[in-house]
Amino acid sequence: MSEEIQSGLIRISDDVVSTIAGLAALETPGIAAMSGGISEGLAKRLSGKNVQKGVSVEVGQVEAAIDLRVIVNYGSKIQEVCHHLQLNVREAVENMTGLTVVEVNVKVEGVAFREEEAVVVEDLHRVK
Repeated sequence: MSEEIQSGLIRISDDVVSTIAGLAALETPGIAAMSGGISEGLAKRLSGKNVQKGVSVEVGQVEAAIDLRVIVNYGSKIQEVCHHLQLNVREAVENMTGLTVVEVNVKVEGVAFREEEAVVVEDLHRVK
């Protein structure tokens, strides 16, 4: 005889999965940043969810699907970076949530140049 013990339902919110996926994406070598677009950028600024920029998820009870919009570093092999990105995000979400990730779709929306990044950092330190 086997006994089933029902202790309650566990639900993981879309925001939690988005945050995990976004952090895992940013830790992937070759990824410069996430791309949020104009309308999403405004919505995230208003809601305070910048970690989830460039991440869309659909979460069910046992599965999740993830869409990422990224900017890669110039000189990186885009196919390799995106493949590692998919693996890193899948592993992070599955390990932390127990959900099965059925797909990780990646859209590369830009390329970051090191010179531009230096200019941006330089501008931040100027007195205005």
